[in-house]
Amino acid sequence: MAAYLSLAESQRRIAGYLHRFVDAIARQDGATLRPLLAVSSGASLLPISDALANFPDSSRLVTQSDQIAQFAEILLPLLRSIQSHRLRCFAEAYSSYEKAANAFLQEFRNWETPWAMEAVHAIALEIRLLAEKGDRELASVGKSPEKLQAAGSFLMKVFGALAGKGPKRVGALYITCQLFKIYFKLGTVHLCRSVIRSIETARIFDFEEFPLKDKVTYMYYTGRLEVFNESFLAADQKLTYALARSDPLNMSNMRMILKYLIPVKLSLGILPKMSLLKKYSLMEYKDVIEALKTGDVRLLRQALQDHEEQFLRSGVYLVLEKLELIVYQRLVKKIYIIQKQKDPDKAHQIKLDLIIKAFKWLGIDMDVDEGECIVTMLIYKNLIKGYFAHKSKVCVLSKNDPFPKLSGKPVMAS
Repeated sequence: MAAYLSLAESQRRIAGYLHRFVDAIARQDGATLRPLLAVSSGASLLPISDALANFPDSSRLVTQSDQIAQFAEILLPLLRSIQSHRLRCFAEAYSSYEKAANAFLQEFRNWETPWAMEAVHAIALEIRLLAEKGDRELASVGKSPEKLQAAGSFLMKVFGALAGKGPKRVGALYITCQLFKIYFKLGTVHLCRSVIRSIETARIFDFEEFPLKDKVTYMYYTGRLEVFNESFLAADQKLTYALARSDPLNMSNMRMILKYLIPVKLSLGILPKMSLLKKYSLMEYKDVIEALKTGDVRLLRQALQDHEEQFLRSGVYLVLEKLELIVYQRLVKKIYIIQKQKDPDKAHQIKLDLIIKAFKWLGIDMDVDEGECIVTMLIYKNLIKGYFAHKSKVCVLSKNDPFPKLSGKPVMAS
């Protein structure tokens, strides 16, 4: 603890830290430099934070040596950030760190090779983490949380520094993923579009040259964006990409991806096995899947009610709610199968009265107009092939494949 450190030991620790920082830059050693910038995401700076608490004149150690003083614009605010973080003054820690990060970025722009990419990525992570802590602190005392928004603006500058035609561009996808995390946290996902356009349409980037870990994270977030936009085929492609390339032993990441991929698959008419739900603790989807299998609208609604908060938090509630159409199709199909067993010649003619009775049997009150609306919608969405005879109130099914399979095609789009 800082209370047991002598001034000499405190000075030795701080001086050692400063020399390691400068030496790492001189040797172009990004791996050594990275942990020296990790104010909140690692424990390696704890001895330095203790020393700073016990040695009030750390700025003198920065300015007394020309070798170290040349990086004073980075090191002075960085030391303040380390000290503020130790004191749990997170908003101040963020502000100081952003000053250090801006100064570092200016140096990085002047370096021709990407040797410091690990350090830049460390800064990107720290900026986000410190901003999140700072905003929580500000909100707790009734002030407006503003640090995370500022972090997003800073990371856009970092992205700009990496988006050239040189070798530094390989680090751009990691910065993009940090931006996604910020935008999703702030609820400003529309800001993702400009970055996505740069990655996916700019000729300076080759997606396959990016590190696999960054590609997986990118596909996860862009897949989630496609879910919000109800572009389920694109969401399926991107989330499946992320799942197939994730470490299968990392249960947390696999579960995170499946939490969005399962609703997408359900929307495309593909039902996951129960063993998958059990393996990844996703049993909140159990009754949703059972409702789709059996045509039990009441069960679907109950499942949505039971897990409403969870589904809303994930952003998939509306997607799951719209699965009612597929459940309706399954219910009408069950009526068709029963009728076909009783009277095969008239199986393709289903009276609206029968459909309304089926809903009432499930405990759902429905009048003729509502029943007619549902049947018409099923025909319009191509979940049923046939037509509705309004005068006789009969749904006349096609004798050829009256209940088309989704075959991976979404039904929600108008």
